[in-house]
Amino acid sequence: VQLQASGGGSVQAGGSLRLSCAASGQFFSNFIVGWFRQAPGKERDFVASLKWSGGSTTYTDSVKGRFTISRDNAKVAVYLQMNSLKSEDTAVYYCAAGPADPTTYAYWGQGTQVTVSS
Repeated sequence: VQLQASGGGSVQAGGSLRLSCAASGQFFSNFIVGWFRQAPGKERDFVASLKWSGGSTTYTDSVKGRFTISRDNAKVAVYLQMNSLKSEDTAVYYCAAGPADPTTYAYWGQGTQVTVSS
C-alpha cells in the first residue's frame, strides 16, 4: 500500500485547509486510515481516524468540532478538513493505514507541512 499525502500549506489562525491522502496498491475494506501530526521537538500524535468498513470516525479531543475526516470510496482517498485552525495545529501531518482489528498502522505516507500563523 502506498499513501500520498498532500494539501498542506501556510494559513492564518482561524483559516482552513484540507489535507488529502490517496491510497494505491492492495488497500482492503477492513483497513483503518488515520491522520497523525508531529510538531517540532514533539512526538507524533494521533489526530483522527476512519474505518473504511462502516465509516466510523475518531478524533483526538483537541480537534473535535474543528476537523473532519472523510473518504472518497471511488478514489480510495481520505481527507482531513481542518477549520478554525490554531497556531498549535502547526505540525507535519502524516496519513497512515493498516488493518483495523487490531488497529495496526502498517503503512505511512510522507508528511505534509501545516503552518498556522497567529
